[in-house]
Amino acid sequence: MLEHYFTRPETVDRIRASWIGGPIQEYVQRLSELGYATRCVLHRVPVLVHFGDFAKGHGATTYPELPDHVDPFVRGWVSERGGNCSTKRAAEKLASEARNPVQQMLRLVLPGYTGSGRPHRPMPFCHQAPAFFTYLREERGLREASVLLYQHHLRSLESYLARIGLQDLKDLSSPVLSAFITDRCSSRCKSEHVGLCVSLRVFLRYLRRERLIEHDLGRNVESPKMYRLSHIPRSISWEDVGRTLQAVDRRTPTGKRDYAILLLLATYGLRASEVAKLTLEDIDWKRDRLLVPERKAGHCTGYPLSPVVWNAVLEYLRDGRPQTQDRHVFFRHLAPQGPLGSAAISARASHYLAKAGIRVPRPGSHTLRHSCVQRLIDTNLPLKTIGDYVGHRSPSSTEIYTKVAIEPLRQVALGDGEKVL
Repeated sequence: MLEHYFTRPETVDRIRASWIGGPIQEYVQRLSELGYATRCVLHRVPVLVHFGDFAKGHGATTYPELPDHVDPFVRGWVSERGGNCSTKRAAEKLASEARNPVQQMLRLVLPGYTGSGRPHRPMPFCHQAPAFFTYLREERGLREASVLLYQHHLRSLESYLARIGLQDLKDLSSPVLSAFITDRCSSRCKSEHVGLCVSLRVFLRYLRRERLIEHDLGRNVESPKMYRLSHIPRSISWEDVGRTLQAVDRRTPTGKRDYAILLLLATYGLRASEVAKLTLEDIDWKRDRLLVPERKAGHCTGYPLSPVVWNAVLEYLRDGRPQTQDRHVFFRHLAPQGPLGSAAISARASHYLAKAGIRVPRPGSHTLRHSCVQRLIDTNLPLKTIGDYVGHRSPSSTEIYTKVAIEPLRQVALGDGEKVL
């Protein structure tokens, strides 16, 4: 693997002769698998060779002794090469360039080594209610995404209680909870307010069940009223969908990927998470079928693979997708390479909506999903058929799209309304 990056045999021999030559080669192999550029490898390997020489010169003889020499090595590296660093930020960047490859290599070699990276925050209330998240998973059967949402809300509660000096959950009271909700939700949307209140009620009832608090405070947490059909869809016109697709530069691998993603969102009304989970096995090229498994409602849906989507996905797989053993369809094109997540897919949709000059509240993947549903509504298809097509659990989820005639109202706003009427 070293010969792939270093052309001079003496350079390869010098790296292998290092007493940490084995870990360095393992690290280079890992960088190659993750799709790092050659320049990254050429920059990091000399740092590791210097680190090996430094650690050996200071008495290290075994790999478990290496972590003790990381900080002294970094300080020496900055001291020797930081003469041109005019700011503190420049010195910190130079230190990171020395520390990061060393710690990444040690994570491969030493099981359990974490280094000085971003600390992992403990579960909220892990000391006073350690089994709460096990309760959510095993007794309530919540998905991991829902558990993460509970963690988000309870961390904010934990931070608030620490800020006001309340240490023991037994000292919780309704005024404290009311003040927390007011502080937390003063600048947030109503749906997040509702989610916070739901998480608090479940947590407080669990605390009462486990006798960690004396009274059921959950009954005092009231969610704001949410009325069905109180909002209008975040859809755009089909002409704007076309403008969004035209904003993609399909000459690059990233453009080929994003064009295929946008077509899947707009043609089938898929959610970002459903696109992220697609694998090569979900595309049946012989029968021109696309299978979307594990939908939000717990079912799977099969679609006919339209020629436009067929060509876009095939062009990406043939000329844009990185070479990998992973079976996911869509991948990052920057190292470390890995499957594209739902947040990244929504961000790409938002990027191209902005690039096309289309303004819409909360732009993202759901904008194209809503546009797909709205287009189906405008063709007067039954709600049940449309709901099945986009994976709605109930026809009532589709009713919001029948609330207003989007296109006629848009024409009224832009022109002579009497012609529409």
